[in-house]
Amino acid sequence: MLSFRGFSQKVFLFQRYTSVPLMATLGGSRVSAFTTGSPINPPPKRVGTHNGSFHCDEALGCFMMRLTEKFSGAEIVRTRDPQVLDTLDAVLDVGGVYDPNRDRYDHHQKGFGEVFGHGFTTKLSSAGLVYKHFGMEIIAKELQLDKGHPDVHRLFQAIYKSFMEAIDAIDNGINQYDTDQPPRYVNNTHLSSRVGRLNLDWMDPDQSAEKENEAFQHAMNLAGSEFLESVRFHVKSWLPARSIVIECLAARGDVDSSGEIMVLNKFCPWKLHLFELEEEMKIDPLIKYVLYQDDRSKNWRVQAVAISPDKFESRKPLPSPWRGLRDDELSKESGIPGCVFVHMSGFIGGNQSYEGALAMARAALKF
Repeated sequence: MLSFRGFSQKVFLFQRYTSVPLMATLGGSRVSAFTTGSPINPPPKRVGTHNGSFHCDEALGCFMMRLTEKFSGAEIVRTRDPQVLDTLDAVLDVGGVYDPNRDRYDHHQKGFGEVFGHGFTTKLSSAGLVYKHFGMEIIAKELQLDKGHPDVHRLFQAIYKSFMEAIDAIDNGINQYDTDQPPRYVNNTHLSSRVGRLNLDWMDPDQSAEKENEAFQHAMNLAGSEFLESVRFHVKSWLPARSIVIECLAARGDVDSSGEIMVLNKFCPWKLHLFELEEEMKIDPLIKYVLYQDDRSKNWRVQAVAISPDKFESRKPLPSPWRGLRDDELSKESGIPGCVFVHMSGFIGGNQSYEGALAMARAALKF
């Protein structure tokens, strides 16, 4: 198991990366709550973003910048004054410039079309730009691995897919589905919505820069903590599960000569990994059934693989005559001892033993 220094000291990390000095321009004068340093202790780097209403992308982008070696402990300056922005070490989400050589990461200017790459085509927000240029450094540091390590690259892409891309898409107004139909329900529980609700209420009598900066600090804390939690999940759960599925896919020929039955030697979240790895490993024929032991009952499950990650329809459901039957009735119908059940839809069944579950899968392949 990979060591993960950062998240073994989660409280320390959160305090370290969220105690952010904030500055803002207000009425032409700059307001600061701290000193500027000395020759012995030089002032920290300064990262700028716009003041006023904030969004998830710049809140998360500022948080991630402070996770890097170059901008560790950076001061966050919130302003739209171009003369102030020009003096800063980095600028996000404002200024109309994307130039990583000068650490300028805006995405609002005409002609901007930068994407993450690696097969992703969603236009990046400021958070996506920061992640594209600094994400591997952040992940490598927390894994205590070199940036060139394959696991760093895998997590870099996986975290973009499962966490970052939605933030980019929402900020750029990209619909999740290619349809003119309105959504069946409203979802205001996602991270971008929750960050947006931290903006000052229009009814609040205190609309000062200090109050606004305090709200932005909360937004950074919220977005950053969820980003760190996503990294933690991918390190502690996603990556080990992927390794298990790779191993079990490689051994599928030992399970059945068809190559269409996979046995999990240890249960893990396998579904998304299976679809991705089938494509990467050019698996042919595709897996039809996955066998694994239920931790509670100790019975064995035989699950039909869905046609895609977001569909309920199975590639090859368990046979229709078995569906809805249980125990002795199912064993009699299938001719396989120890059967427990088959779901009415045929997507999953059970047997008391591994041998019985394997026999069910083999028999189902012949229907």
